[in-house]
Amino acid sequence: MSTFDKREESFEKRFVHEEELQFRAEARRNKLLGLWAAEKLGKSGAEAQSYADALVAAEVTPHASETVVARVLSDFQAAGVPQSEHQIRRTMDEFFAQAKSEVQAGQ
Repeated sequence: MSTFDKREESFEKRFVHEEELQFRAEARRNKLLGLWAAEKLGKSGAEAQSYADALVAAEVTPHASETVVARVLSDFQAAGVPQSEHQIRRTMDEFFAQAKSEVQAGQ
């Protein structure tokens, strides 16, 4: 194996690792957002966990972030929870920063 091949393999492994961390951070973000939204919707316990898990499952769909925001916004509007799309996205960004730190720390 040449030096170039080793270098290419190293870059590929690094890329795969970074993509995995990104996916895990986004899934964790969705979980945190789901628990936050569930609380605002008056859900608790198993019902809140189920709601959060549904948002985590959305991560494997195309345009996952948009799907999650649309779902939370729709649920808030249906329940009369006063949150704008901007507020949901801002909270989502805050949870992503937290999730990324947690994933990088191995939590």
